[in-house]
Amino acid sequence: MSISQAITCKAVVCWGKGEPWKVEEIQVEPPKATEVRVKMLYASICHTDILISTGLPLPLFPRVLGHEGVGVVESVGDEVKEFKEGDIVIPTYIGECKKCENCTSEMANLCLKHPFTINGLMPDGSSRMSIRGQKLYHLFTCSTMAEYTVVDANYAVKVDPGIDLSLAGFLSCGYSSGFGAAWKEFKVEKGSSVAVFGLGAVGLGVVDGARVQGAGKIIGIDKNPYRKDKGEAFGMTDFINPDDEPNKSISELVKEMTHGTGVDYGFECTGVTSLLSEALEATKLGKGKVMAIGAANEAKVPLNFLAIALGRNLKGTIFGGIKTKSELPIILDKCKNKQLQVDQLLTHQVMLEDLDEAIKLLKQPDCVKDYYKILEVDYDATDEKIRLNYRKLALKWHPDKHNGDSAVTAKFQEINEAYTVLSDPDKRLDYDFTGIYEIDKYTLREYLARFKGMILTCNGLGISHTSMW
Repeated sequence: MSISQAITCKAVVCWGKGEPWKVEEIQVEPPKATEVRVKMLYASICHTDILISTGLPLPLFPRVLGHEGVGVVESVGDEVKEFKEGDIVIPTYIGECKKCENCTSEMANLCLKHPFTINGLMPDGSSRMSIRGQKLYHLFTCSTMAEYTVVDANYAVKVDPGIDLSLAGFLSCGYSSGFGAAWKEFKVEKGSSVAVFGLGAVGLGVVDGARVQGAGKIIGIDKNPYRKDKGEAFGMTDFINPDDEPNKSISELVKEMTHGTGVDYGFECTGVTSLLSEALEATKLGKGKVMAIGAANEAKVPLNFLAIALGRNLKGTIFGGIKTKSELPIILDKCKNKQLQVDQLLTHQVMLEDLDEAIKLLKQPDCVKDYYKILEVDYDATDEKIRLNYRKLALKWHPDKHNGDSAVTAKFQEINEAYTVLSDPDKRLDYDFTGIYEIDKYTLREYLARFKGMILTCNGLGISHTSMW
């Protein structure tokens, strides 16, 4: 058990339906018995955050946004056995008890004991966040766009600190939802054909999942021409920009690429409800399958009944069918081993205070992912701690161990420079410590004792797709 008190920190708050997001100072309470308080390191903006700030599905305000991210456990409740202080974790919005009907089934990932919730509160019906004495609503069970957040331990997954943590943050919703839809939900067959509607973070996850599964033809569909190169980097084989053929439907264009038959699998990743019928009609008669992944801003969906009556199937999914405790670690391991193209998502970086600038960047056609970065030095670090970390880095990156490689030598010199500054408290004020993270991200966890910070990552693909169609 950790003895902790309320913390005052920064967070992204939405005060009302359609109101601009603001960086505010909030209070985060200590974790209760089954909870952990997490110091967030990376937090991504997903299209769902945009929808929720418009009041969907429930207008609960003020609210701390964010449901994608990764952080380090700062304190734990006295009944928590799975985590300890210093563990790297991903907060999740679905749990996994591994015992209920759904958790023991291959057909579902929505735990019945630890359910997906939209009431903006912790499982006990209360909030752990407030602002100037007023209760703040969480987003699902996460609220990752805060320097600190509290989650129930059943809604967190431990992360190998050896993974690039900036990429781990991308895997907590959008990308994994797409990847899981192809890999887990539909189990795309080798040599099959796939059509992906919308090449945002979700759509690129589908493309990557279909590639890993061995799909023979992966058609990406997007009105943004910048997405063509990005889709190809993830494994897309063909690209359709509907604006290039305004007199033809998307389903017609897909069938022209597939000898008139359509594809085996369709994935609707934009949340634009009219595209569900197009996705169905783009698949094969009698056996085509369509997965609805994109978060929609409409409660009811118009469908072409004949498209379904002719033997096609439509299915929805939350988090791509992935079980958080048992299957998300598999994807994290694939990322660590560079089997996935997740690093292709990041394109921009801004500071947390520049929230408005980040929102503008999200709407730029070349934006895939951008993130805010805050690195605050802990000036009270002990000299012994500094020496131990320096020694570990210096031994790993000493040029003699790498045959005098010039790149390694440069990193070694940068480590020496950082150590020189760290050894002099007066110099710590003006030093840019970003390089130490770039030198060796594996040591990030150990450096948390000296550096405090948060990196807020924005998903530029997910925010503007509703205006593309």
